[in-house]
Amino acid sequence: MATTQLEPVQEPKYWHLKTVLQEALDSEFSVGEILPNERDLAARFGVARATLRQALEQLELEGRLQRRRGVGTTVAPPRMGIAVGTAGVSEGAWPGSGSESWRAVGCAEAVPPAAVAAVLGTGTDELVHTVRRVRMMQGQSVATELIFVPSGSVPALPALLTPAAHAPAVLRELHAMALESEDRAVELGSARAEDAKQLDRLPGAPVLVVTTRYRTGQGVAAVSVATYRADTCRLTFGETGTVQISHHEQEERREAS
Repeated sequence: MATTQLEPVQEPKYWHLKTVLQEALDSEFSVGEILPNERDLAARFGVARATLRQALEQLELEGRLQRRRGVGTTVAPPRMGIAVGTAGVSEGAWPGSGSESWRAVGCAEAVPPAAVAAVLGTGTDELVHTVRRVRMMQGQSVATELIFVPSGSVPALPALLTPAAHAPAVLRELHAMALESEDRAVELGSARAEDAKQLDRLPGAPVLVVTTRYRTGQGVAAVSVATYRADTCRLTFGETGTVQISHHEQEERREAS
């Protein structure tokens, strides 16, 4: 049988620049240090600003850089390992069950996004209880969450609630039900304006979106959409978490392969 030779793929210019910038970050800059502006960096490395911007965006996506409002681009600290639950199990916990790192910041009745409404089985114009929470780690906001709960899931909820009591009451009613299972999906996304504000990020910054469906015997009772900062968070699943590999070890393995 004839052997097909694969054509070598030329490395994009921005990808090579990313490697060069990565070496500079390791040898010349410390965590939290502000990088020179794009014009000076482009001149130093002899590239177009568009190429430089692509390389910087990739390094931000990989958690090496952070773009901060009113500050500029800084060298990011190592990612924090953040547990988001146990994957592949049939039993879990309702939102707000003993998690001290989450804080409710508001609740309203609103029409959910169409994709969420389809999962919940609600009408396209049906209002649902929408709880917003923020997750704090080491003194900073690392995630923001919207929990969508149809009225049918919390039938005992009092009709008149003050804004301060709305979110705790919705979560309390959820906890009174028997949770049969939950499942999660994780995908890469871009921060929307409201999420970016909560996370102190720029709109469009890379984020990790964790969508969780909570099921009872009657079906899907609630849906959570949690948005995590991709530059600071390393999501972990399972009881033992995940193996952490430093950037230097990644480079050494890549060179050895």
